Amino acid sequence: MSDTVPEPESVPEERADDPAAPAPLAVPRVPTGHAEVDARLDRLADADHLATDGHVEVYEDVHRGLRDALTALDARPGPPAPPTPYGHRS
Repeated sequence: MSDTVPEPESVPEERADDPAAPAPLAVPRVPTGHAEVDARLDRLADADHLATDGHVEVYEDVHRGLRDALTALDARPGPPAPPTPYGHRS
């Protein structure tokens, strides 16, 4: 029987030495199937290794990218608008 207790594998080495060091939240992310959105969501993992004051920059970048992706979806040409009554367009 060994007297040594192994370190948990899920705890990064720098975290084992400093309990106040940033630790990954390990929040699961499910792929959306939209490459641009998935890339932005994957970017959230960058915040896992930053101190709390560094999270804002990552979150703002992800938010901006998701907003741009939604705007691009709105800008895609769709079917023509239905005609207005009496053939007039507004």
